[in-house]
Amino acid sequence: MFERFTREARSTVTGAVAEARQAGAPAVTQEHLLLSLLALGVLDPLGVDRTAVAADLAAARRRGGMSRADEEALAGLGIDLTEIVSRIEETHGEGVLAAPAPRKRTLGASLRSALGRAEPDGGGNRHVPFTEEAKKVLEQSLRIALGRKDHHIGALHLLLALLSRPGTVSEVLTDHGITYDTAETALPAA
Repeated sequence: MFERFTREARSTVTGAVAEARQAGAPAVTQEHLLLSLLALGVLDPLGVDRTAVAADLAAARRRGGMSRADEEALAGLGIDLTEIVSRIEETHGEGVLAAPAPRKRTLGASLRSALGRAEPDGGGNRHVPFTEEAKKVLEQSLRIALGRKDHHIGALHLLLALLSRPGTVSEVLTDHGITYDTAETALPAA
């Protein structure tokens, strides 16, 4: 599948890995793919405010990844998600729900550390796997390209795949006026 990726799509994927590493995340998520698209300026022709989108993603992360729909469903049950997040942060510290899970140490890493040896790759280039949801976005981008009869997978296909999946990322994009239809008509497939 990756042989079909354009240079921009490959840059998006490698940028997502870099975003995950920078955040100390244990895996690449849909959010990292979106942050990479933002950093590459893919959404600029749509008039997207990169800072505002990143802030909205951070706010969702602070809520433990709960989408607005999740929040509304809980509110329907009389549960105030904002109050719950506030209480958790009061007890455990601000942003505790947004913190990535600690990276598991392998036996080899523990031994190297005990012997005072550095990681073989310097520690900064560790392999970062993709979450199942992020993998589904990549698979969906192929389906979208095939459905459009495009011979390649570009950044547009990745964006459309993100928009076609339910959850926080598509919700944040929609809140900023980016829908599947607007992206498909306003952005080139190349």
